[in-house]
Amino acid sequence: MADQEQVVKLYGTWASPFSQRIEIALKLKGVPFEYIEEDLINKSPSLLKYNPVHKKIPVLVHNDKPVAESLVILEYIDETWKNNPILPLDPHEKATARFWASFIDNKILATAVKIGLCKGEEKEVVILEVCEQLKMLEQQLNGKDFFGGDKIGFVDIVAFWFQITHEVLGGDFFTPEKFPGLFEWIGKLQEIDLVNECRPPREKHLAYVRGIFECLINTPK
Repeated sequence: MADQEQVVKLYGTWASPFSQRIEIALKLKGVPFEYIEEDLINKSPSLLKYNPVHKKIPVLVHNDKPVAESLVILEYIDETWKNNPILPLDPHEKATARFWASFIDNKILATAVKIGLCKGEEKEVVILEVCEQLKMLEQQLNGKDFFGGDKIGFVDIVAFWFQITHEVLGGDFFTPEKFPGLFEWIGKLQEIDLVNECRPPREKHLAYVRGIFECLINTPK
């Protein structure tokens, strides 16, 4: 039974930061898993079976029981494998980590995507908005190496995509001069071999994400 409980599969795509979050968490926990690459244009019957509601990645399957949505999966992993906790044990600190993870996905990521789709004055307004959001997040570091304290945690795992997004969007709004805390944090993440193992090839990834933005920009409204 113990062996059966360790049958773990991750359905994802190589370029997805949401998939990469789960890879990082599983590796931090030392959990062996099978990674299954999905073609989102031609989704597999297994993906549709395990996530019939949203029909998207990532999906974690543990002992043939699926868990969908990256933030939910991260919490499931942390509750299932107790070693190397990624969420704080203190209830208030745990709630705070959940809040900022949600803020990253629902505010910062959503606003950052708009930068690549806007022009002129509208783009400047969106850049100002995302800079204000990034400053609020940066304040949470408050001199710490990581959002999780002295080691990588829940919020760090959720936010690790920042640098590649900046390279895709271009501009000078996200720089070490404007966000020294966040760039120092990015540098510390880059020192962690386990995290680097989960990063896709840089040039290939940049080309892929830029292609997505070009498609969005050229799609008739």
